[in-house]
Amino acid sequence: MRLLYLFIFCLPIFSIAQDTVLVEKRGELSGQWRTYYMMTANKGNLKDFNALATGGKLKYQYKLLKGLEIGAALYNSTNLGLQDLTNPDATTGKLSRYEEGLFDRLNLENDAVFLLGELYAKYHLKQHSFTLGRMKINTPLVNPEDGRMIPTLVQGLWYNFNSEKSKFQLGVLNEIAPRSTGEFYGIGESIGTYPVGRNKNGDASQYTNNTTSDYVIMANANLEITEDLKLNIWNQFVDNIYNSFYIKPSYKLSESVQIEGEWLHQNKVGNGGNRTDALRYFNQNTADVLGLKMSYKSEAGLISLSYNRILPNGQFLSPREWGREDLFSFQKRERSEGSADNHALVFNYKKDLTLSKDLNLMSILSIGNHWKPDVTNAILNKYAMPNYTHINLDIFFKMKNLKNLRPELLLTSKIGNGDIPDNPNFIFNKVNMFHLDLIINYNF
Repeated sequence: MRLLYLFIFCLPIFSIAQDTVLVEKRGELSGQWRTYYMMTANKGNLKDFNALATGGKLKYQYKLLKGLEIGAALYNSTNLGLQDLTNPDATTGKLSRYEEGLFDRLNLENDAVFLLGELYAKYHLKQHSFTLGRMKINTPLVNPEDGRMIPTLVQGLWYNFNSEKSKFQLGVLNEIAPRSTGEFYGIGESIGTYPVGRNKNGDASQYTNNTTSDYVIMANANLEITEDLKLNIWNQFVDNIYNSFYIKPSYKLSESVQIEGEWLHQNKVGNGGNRTDALRYFNQNTADVLGLKMSYKSEAGLISLSYNRILPNGQFLSPREWGREDLFSFQKRERSEGSADNHALVFNYKKDLTLSKDLNLMSILSIGNHWKPDVTNAILNKYAMPNYTHINLDIFFKMKNLKNLRPELLLTSKIGNGDIPDNPNFIFNKVNMFHLDLIINYNF
């Protein structure tokens, strides 16, 4: 990173020295201004939360030479002070789960977070590209998950190859800036900045600041086998912790019907993060997730039905600091991570609506049922999440006369199912709650 900083600071010298190519150099300024209101209403006397943030990002890209680009992006989130999020719920002693993620959740008294989240050099060839530095990537288990103010960002080296029928990626990461924090951390340090759940004995996990890992290696092959058959393969190797292998075949049965499958297999690498059992992050041998998805597209919209099964042999584990789980059954505002012996069935309906010549809507209705192990079983249920029904309505607004303005409204309800022990810790910020997001995005 020091070499990259030096390279960018020396840019004016290169500009003066190379007058012959000055005409070809171009800079581009872009960004996003985002204002985000979030509200959670919990059951009964359990505390409700509100938060309002504004900020976004400012990005500058500069084409230094043919094929060579440098870029930097500054991210910000500013707390507009709607509610003091440092005051916990009186019954459970816990803080907000969602609202604190709009800011620096490790220091909620910091009202203005600034992060130099991107700082990179990128070299393009016809079918190849190499990116070095801080950047944003999108993979099944490491991704921006930018449903807050500042997304997850990474530092390292990333390679892309694109052809007509295939895509290959290879990356090595040495630092990650978890979403809702204000700095980059080493790989091991980044694990545990989010809630850690329970270990297999039912006690609070202790892997925060006790996880040893220096790098992540990721590889991807996205292949078009035939016109109708595609195969997407990922492998994520996390030094000294675990390896995740993910494969997703998809087959087009007709112009309107598609079927997809997925299998995620995890196995421990090294000592799982620490030699001591009580301090270890990946404290099991293996884990497996299976999934099936059927989609039907017509003039009425896009309908899909998805099923995921986490087998009983081990919890599906992936640091929540690194992004969302891109599984078929994923629904905004909850995850399957941390569970074993888990079933999930999710129905999605996506529809584009024209309300007037100047206003279009895209709506996504998501209804899912999630069957979890008993909340008292710490071996199978890391975060003590009950069985629940999850309903999301996500609406995106597109205005013809305001093309850069992209408002979004998300309504979420999670309803607890079955016999839940009479303990508010199994309810608060988890089930029997209503959640609302109103997001105003302006892109430029």
